[in-house]
Amino acid sequence: MSDMREIRKGRRLDFTIADVNEIYDGPGGLLWEMLMGEEIHVGGERETELLAEKAGVNINTSILDVCSALGGPARHLAKKYGCKVTGLDATIKMVDEAERRTAKEGLAHLVTFRQGNALDMPFKAGSFNVVLGQDAWCYVTDKERLIQEAFRVLGHGGVIAFTDWIQTGNMTDKEWEDLNNFMAFPYMETLDGYEQLLVDSGFMIIEKEDLSEDFARNCHIYLRKLRNEFKSRIIKQYGTEMFRSVDDGLAMWVKAADEGKVGRGRLIGKKI
Repeated sequence: MSDMREIRKGRRLDFTIADVNEIYDGPGGLLWEMLMGEEIHVGGERETELLAEKAGVNINTSILDVCSALGGPARHLAKKYGCKVTGLDATIKMVDEAERRTAKEGLAHLVTFRQGNALDMPFKAGSFNVVLGQDAWCYVTDKERLIQEAFRVLGHGGVIAFTDWIQTGNMTDKEWEDLNNFMAFPYMETLDGYEQLLVDSGFMIIEKEDLSEDFARNCHIYLRKLRNEFKSRIIKQYGTEMFRSVDDGLAMWVKAADEGKVGRGRLIGKKI
């Protein structure tokens, strides 16, 4: 069995930001939007509102949404709170579509997007009150650097609030490689690993919560949607081979979630 601490400290697959861009430039982004909705994360608007509430978002909050994808959460928060939100994403197709949807909803005065790297954020120190992330930092190759950059761009007393897909149990080398390969993750952090990264970067931990039971439930929902609602559409647009590949991969994740090997966590930290 692989030791989770050892994995966190050095083991990773050879995926880069270019691989993520290729996925979301292609059918990957469309497929995940089919299954999860425009916000492309577990729980949709309900989870976005809960995370914002825990971060203390209000009309005066300046938010940076790191790995903002189609901008669904950014628009939702701007509409609910009237706050200003900046989305940062590495994939130009996602940024362009996010800007198009934002303009269509008349929210461009509150919501803006930047194409850029989460490991070298194109913002001055202390630019934001809150840094948010939802189920996307699992794609990032250097999570320590990501947390450090979040600390840098936050002002004093600023809050980091995020959820992510995490490793929750030991698994064989093959299981680890297959699960991460299917998602194009370089590796998954653990909940304790994220906590340590936050502390090491200077954050005070406000909340740390394992959401893995809900994650497993949602994995089953996505698999049922794939097989019942979207099978014919996916086969028509992308072919049978694509459908089978996605079906096999999701089934593998459902099994791992049920066995307590993968899950999801939420962390809230404050810059002190």
